Amino acid sequence: MTSRPEPHDGVHDIAEELQMAVGMLVRQVRAATGGGISLSQMSVLKRLDRLGSATAADLARAEKIRPQSLIATVNSLRAEGYVTRAPHPTDGRRLLVSLTDRGRALVRERREAGHGRIAELMAGRLSAEELRLLAEAVPLLRRLAED
Repeated sequence: MTSRPEPHDGVHDIAEELQMAVGMLVRQVRAATGGGISLSQMSVLKRLDRLGSATAADLARAEKIRPQSLIATVNSLRAEGYVTRAPHPTDGRRLLVSLTDRGRALVRERREAGHGRIAELMAGRLSAEELRLLAEAVPLLRRLAED
């Protein structure tokens, strides 16, 4: 079993650098994909695209936000035509939130623009060896991000 580094072993410095780098990369992607929609709205749209229809309570749990905040996000997305709400098929007290075709198109456009921008940055700024190292780091980053 590998030993875990102590916080004084530079972990805090690495965490700070990683947080800064991820933030800068997110800003690059956001610039490439355009504005007009918040990160929390896009997160809900992407989750619905991945998982399908869900209740507001399920979305709030998945997004780790209060149901009231999620409902405000869903209402704004609904007003823009990105999602719909319909009665739950087995529990009439609940509503299911679903992507519209417009919402699906937005997710697809943003995903393609974001991937394109990241690929462009990688190809233009990283050597073949750096790309290999980055490929090796991706599973580690994913593990950090998982719930």
